[in-house]
Formats: sequence, structure tokens, C-alpha cells
Amino acid sequence: MVGAALLGELGDHLQVVYGAALALAIVVVFTPAVGNLARRLGVVDQPDGRRLHVIPVPRLGGIALFFGVIVPALAFLNFERETRGLLLGAAVATIVGAIDDFRGLRWWEKLGGMLAAAAIPTGFGTWIDHFTFPVLGIHELPAWVGVPVTIVWIVAIMNMVNFLDGLDGLAAGVCGIAGATFAVIALSLAKPNPAIFSAIVFGACLGFLRHNFYPARIFMGDSGALLLGFVLAAVSVQGLLKTAAVAALFFPLLVLAVPIIDTGFVVAKRLKYRQPIYVADREHLHHRFVRIGFSQRRAAVYIWAWCLTLAAAALATRFVPFHKHGRWHVGATAAAGAIGLVALAASVYMVYLLEIVKLANPRIRRREAQLRKSA
Repeated sequence: MVGAALLGELGDHLQVVYGAALALAIVVVFTPAVGNLARRLGVVDQPDGRRLHVIPVPRLGGIALFFGVIVPALAFLNFERETRGLLLGAAVATIVGAIDDFRGLRWWEKLGGMLAAAAIPTGFGTWIDHFTFPVLGIHELPAWVGVPVTIVWIVAIMNMVNFLDGLDGLAAGVCGIAGATFAVIALSLAKPNPAIFSAIVFGACLGFLRHNFYPARIFMGDSGALLLGFVLAAVSVQGLLKTAAVAALFFPLLVLAVPIIDTGFVVAKRLKYRQPIYVADREHLHHRFVRIGFSQRRAAVYIWAWCLTLAAAALATRFVPFHKHGRWHVGATAAAGAIGLVALAASVYMVYLLEIVKLANPRIRRREAQLRKSA
């Protein structure tokens, strides 16, 4: 019995590795062909005042990401009911994004497509029916609460990844870090399907960075951003939120904290200056890094490093036994606290760079005032 369990666990670990490797290989090989197709079809991002690139770059990289996700998923995932819902929803999310890449969608058309994609996995059983609060214990959710909450969560993460996709390699790197972290945590929670799917996202993102890191030869477009946001949001529900683990509620919030903070900051600013929240601007974290003098490459690496510290905090929360069998362990608590302090220090440092440095530089303040006035 023990031997069989160990073999099963080893098999899950191997499928995680194989899924990530196959996704990486498919995306690395297939992306240039998608880029050539996008050029022939005229699906190309032209430089403008809001975008940071200076030469036309093909988009539709999400098509390569889709094949990099769907083929390993069909090969390695247990094709149960929830998995079918996730794959179907991922296909719809990619189609909605591809249509927007081709001809553009009005904001309400795009939102309708995202809602349709997000509703699909809930119809196949992937919705937050229970989760565990620290101290308060396990709480059940009725369908009339859990299903709408799940749909809102998925649509929100899809939008957040889409907002983050404004710098070469940024969204792919952040989603890759999130995928790897979710895979490790889901494996530890004995959730092999979400672990494999998350690892596939990691592999696909890593392969895409081969072509997307600065200077990018292709963009993922809305097709890629909506796909990655959908999959990460859905697997976080399937593999993390629907578990009895006490800290599971905080895993997705920590791992996806950067896109959550970025979107929250931008929406707050748009509301403050009475601008529509669906209109694009240059107030995202990556735009602000570039405005204070960072190169695209350096800005992306800084934000990746920030994500890694938050992912480390999530992993420490899961794996460092600081509170076990009703007792606090001093050494483990100190180790977990130190990792948490590093994540907090990284967050404070980012605020310092984006706010204090800006306040100390009158040239940056004048530029931001001009941008708001022109908007």
C-alpha cells in the first residue's frame, strides 16, 4: 500500500515535469510560425504614445501558447469532468482574445466573452464550494454564492494579466512564476491535475519568453493574456481554494499579488481622476518604472524579482512548519517570518522607487502631470 502510494506520487511528479517540458518545446518551436502568420494577416502592434515598443511587432502569440497548453493537457491530465470544463473555458478565452487581436472588440463585448469563458468551468463543477479561514475553520458556500464569486475571480484575473501585458516578457514571466508556485503547492495538497496544469503554464511561459523577452519578436496579445489569466485563476480554484488547508485562501492572493496590486492601483487612479476604468492609459507599474528611467529589461526583471519574493512567502506559508500540532516552533517561525519580511521589504522598496523617487524628481512629476492633462 505504501509502495503503491509512493509510486503514484512519483508518477504525478514526473507528469508535472513532462507536461512543463512538452509545453516549453511546443511554444519555442511553434511561436515563430505564429509570428509569420500574424504578419501576413496584418495582426501587428504599431507603436503609439501609450505602447513602449518603437517598431511594429506581431501579436497573436496566444495561439502558440494555446497549443503549448492544450497539447500537454490532453496528454497528461486526467480527463475528468472538471478538466473538460477548464479546457473548454481556456479555448473560449483564447478565441475571445484572438478576435480582439484581429479586429478589436468593444469593452462590453470583450467582457461578455470573458464572462462566458469564466462561466464554463463552474458548469463543470469548478467553483468555490468551500474554503478554510484561519481560526474560523472550514466554511461551505452555496452555489448561488460560490458560482458568482468564482466567475468574478476568473474574470478579474483575466483582466489583471491583460493589464500587466505592456512590457516585453513581463506578463509571461509573472504567469510563469505563478504557474510554478501553484504546481508545487497543488502537488503538496495531493491535487495532481491542477499541479500538472499549472506546470504546463510554467513551461509554456518559459518557452514564450524565448521570443518575447526584450527586444520582443512577438507579443502574446489578448489571446495569450486572457488564456493565461483564465488558466491560473481556474486552477487556483480547483487546486488551492477548494481545500481544507488553512492558509490556502492566501496562496493565490500572495502569488498573484503583483497583477492584483497593479490593477487596484490603476483602477483607483482612474476613479480618482474620473476616467473610465476600461480605457487604456500609462499608469501601470511597468509604465511608471520606465518613466523613472528604467529600461524595459530592467523593469521586467525587477517586477519578476518582486513576484519571486511573494511566491517564496506563499511557499514558506505552506511548507515551513511554524505551527504544528497546536504548537508554535521558534526556529521555523523565525524562518517563515524572515521570508515574509523579505517579501514585505521588496514591496516597500517598489513603493519607494515608484513614489518617493518620483516625488524627489521634478522632471518626472512634470511628465506625469502632462500625461494626465493630455489624457
